[in-house]
Amino acid sequence: MPPSPIMRATCACGRVELKGLGKPIVSVVCYCDDCQKGADRIEALPNAPAVRDADGGTAYLLVRKDRFECADGAELLKPYKLKDNSPTNRVVATCCNSAVFANFDRGPFWVSVYRARFRGELPPVQYRTCTKFKPEGTVLPNDVPSSPRYSLGVIARILASRIAMALGR
Repeated sequence: MPPSPIMRATCACGRVELKGLGKPIVSVVCYCDDCQKGADRIEALPNAPAVRDADGGTAYLLVRKDRFECADGAELLKPYKLKDNSPTNRVVATCCNSAVFANFDRGPFWVSVYRARFRGELPPVQYRTCTKFKPEGTVLPNDVPSSPRYSLGVIARILASRIAMALGR
């Protein structure tokens, strides 16, 4: 029996459907320079929907790779890299140029799914990371912990998820 809940995400036009099984590792908004550069590139594609939130951050739900799948439209997915040798892929649905998730050629055991792609009730944002890169003049709300670098809270949640994965949970 798969973990509950099943969270569904789609591209803007609905031709690509993603599934996240179980609760996400964490809900985070990232302001790092790579996320901003990646968003610039994707948002420059014809008719692409916004990647960033109004405050310049990119909101993600981190989902374990073993609990993530493309249920429909995989042939429409295209990875974009900031550099040819970058391990990070920002994956776009070519049918509507929607950013759908970021994954890695090697390493991390999670997929960062763009929060805006999910449908239904979502967990609230839990952390804001790499805020030292936020756009100049941006004032962030005090609703969740913010960190100028990668948040220890996010790292702790990632480590706890990796341990749970190793234990078969």
